[in-house]
Amino acid sequence: MNGDTHNGSAVPHQAGVRWLAIYFASVLSLVLTVSAQQTPKPRVIVVGVNGMELDILRPLILQGKLPNLSRLIEMGAYGKLRTVSYPNCPRVYSTIFTSTKPEEHGVSGFLVGGITANTNMLKTEPIWSVLSRNGVSVGMANVPATFPVLPVNGYMISGMLTRGKNCEDGILCAPRLTDVEGGDAVYPQRLQVELLKKVGNFHIDCERMPAAADLKGHEKDVINNWLDRVQTIRDEQTKLFDYLLTNHPTDFTMLAQSCEDRVGHWLYPIAPFNAGYNPAIATVRPDAFPSQYIALDKVLGTILAHADTNTYVFIISDHGIKPLREFEDKDPHSHMDHEKTTPIIAKHDFADADDVPGSFFAMGPGIKPNFRLMGFEASVYDIAPTILHLYGIKQPGGMQGRVLTEIFEDAKN
Repeated sequence: MNGDTHNGSAVPHQAGVRWLAIYFASVLSLVLTVSAQQTPKPRVIVVGVNGMELDILRPLILQGKLPNLSRLIEMGAYGKLRTVSYPNCPRVYSTIFTSTKPEEHGVSGFLVGGITANTNMLKTEPIWSVLSRNGVSVGMANVPATFPVLPVNGYMISGMLTRGKNCEDGILCAPRLTDVEGGDAVYPQRLQVELLKKVGNFHIDCERMPAAADLKGHEKDVINNWLDRVQTIRDEQTKLFDYLLTNHPTDFTMLAQSCEDRVGHWLYPIAPFNAGYNPAIATVRPDAFPSQYIALDKVLGTILAHADTNTYVFIISDHGIKPLREFEDKDPHSHMDHEKTTPIIAKHDFADADDVPGSFFAMGPGIKPNFRLMGFEASVYDIAPTILHLYGIKQPGGMQGRVLTEIFEDAKN
C-alpha cells in the first residue's frame, strides 16, 4: 500500500486503521481455509452508472430504445435513489460502499485536505471488505474511488480518480493501464499481466472533455471526435467486463461506467432558455447524451448474458444530472471550465440532493416483478445493507442504511 501523499495515496486515517487490520487478517485466514465443499453463495452483479438521469431515460424506455433496462424493470423493482447533499462521484460511491455519512467515512469530495480522494482515506469499512472477510468472493472493475486498489477475496481494478502519466491528480483522467502511477490499479498484481495480454491496454476511466479554447471555431469536429473516443473507451471496458465475468466469476461483482456523466455535463440537450446555452455547441449533437444510454444498454446486454435466473442484478447511480438553473447565472463559478475543460451546462452537486436523485433497478430470485418504489423509499445508504442481507451477513453497527425488504416477494427473504 503506497503511503506517498504526493501521489494522493495517503497513509490511512487513524480511525480506519482498525478495520484495515481486521480486514487483512480475515482475508489471509480465508485464503487458507476456504474449501470447495462450502455451500454455494448467492451471485450478485452490481452495475454503477455515474450520473444516470431519469428524465433522459424515461422517453428512451417508452421508445423501446433500452430493451435491456426495460427487461430489468419488467422483471424487478425500480425507482429513484435518494443521494447525499452536494453529490459527486467519490463522495457518493464511498457512501454506497460503507453506508455511512461522508463526514464519517472520510471521502467528502474529489479533494480531501488538498489530496485526491483515495481508498486509504476511508475511515469506515467498505462492503468489499465485509464480504471478503465473510468468505464471499469479490470482483470489482472500473468502480470510482477505488484507487489505489486494496486486497480482496478476489480481484479489484480501479476506476475514476486513478492517477497516471500526465494525470497527477487523477481527476477526469483516462490513463491506460500501463500509464498508471502513484499506486496499484490491479489486485492481485499478476492479473494485470493477464489483462494486458487478453484484453489489451485499456483506459481506466472516461475521456476528459475538450478544452474551451480547442472547441472555438471547430465545435463539430471536436465534439464528434471526442464522442468517438468515448465510444472506444466504452468498447474497451465492455471487453474487460465480458472477460472478467467469463474467466474470473465471483460471488459479488461490481462494475461501473462513467462516460454518461462526462457527456451530460456539457452536451445535455438543453433549450435556448436554459442557462449556459451556446448554439455553436448545443446544436451539433443534441442526441449525444441520450445516445450514451443507448450505448450503455448494449453494455448491459453483455453483462446480463452472464446472469441466469438465480443471479441478482442491481443497476444503481450515484446521482442524476440536471441543466443549470436560472439562479446559476448569479454564481460566478457556475460557468467555469469543468476541471479546466469545457464550460458545463449541467451539473449534479446541488445542495438539495433531491433535485438530482440517482436511479435504482434490481431483479433476481424473490424480487417483485415490475415493482415501483415510490418517492424516496430507497437511498444510497441502503445498497450495502441490502446486499449483505442477500448473503446472510449481519449489517455492521455503524451502517446508516436499511435492508430494502419491500422489494422482495417475501419480506423475510
